[in-house]
Amino acid sequence: MPEQPPYLRIADVLRQRIAEHVWTAGDRLPSRSQIAEECGVGENVVRRAQELLISQGVLEGRAGSGTYVAEPRQRVRVVRSSAREQPGRSPFRADMQALGKQGNWESRTEAKVPAPAEVAARLGIAAGDPCVRTVYEFLADGRPVQLSTSWEPYQLTAGTLVVLPEGGPHAGVGVVNRMAAIGITVSHAVEQPEPRQATAEEASLLGIQKAALVTHIRRTYYSDQGQPVETADIVIPAAHCEVVYEIPVSR
Repeated sequence: MPEQPPYLRIADVLRQRIAEHVWTAGDRLPSRSQIAEECGVGENVVRRAQELLISQGVLEGRAGSGTYVAEPRQRVRVVRSSAREQPGRSPFRADMQALGKQGNWESRTEAKVPAPAEVAARLGIAAGDPCVRTVYEFLADGRPVQLSTSWEPYQLTAGTLVVLPEGGPHAGVGVVNRMAAIGITVSHAVEQPEPRQATAEEASLLGIQKAALVTHIRRTYYSDQGQPVETADIVIPAAHCEVVYEIPVSR
């Protein structure tokens, strides 16, 4: 029978110590060099073992701080559905409330940002045309569960009360409700989900290992005239969330 790879053996050692409560949830692990010396292996072996346990949700990497024993986490169910768009309410908060969690987010908006070529193509505008870009970090009970970068054509909302998605009387109510406030009816959205590995920045923000699996959703909202009114790149960590689509059935 082939010998077990060293990193799997070290992963078993670390997992056993957690099971025996040598380390408990929230504890910081010793440095890789300490574990490597104690176990008689190289630091790269320890790194691979820790990356495996992070991908399994046993450990948690914190950028610039170290590796910690992860708190037990139940996977968050993220529902993608047009039925979640309700007047005056945030779709994300409604979803989290249904799960018994408190949904919140942090955001940063910039106006008149030149549209990159890919974003421009999705919005049906010229590359370099000004857009309103908003970067979001969505939280469930204070923990990051989703990232999103939203782009809206500046000429569409300039001079209105909804030009800033997170400012004014219609802040935080979602694209459909904000557009309705300026007389634009959003009829449908197109989403393209695909799996990929997290970038270093995404991993740091989501509290996951670099190159861990995420679901990347490219979403574009369209008006009833067929005009794209917003497009976004949504990133959801696969280990912490399950993505479910609700599809309305016409009768």
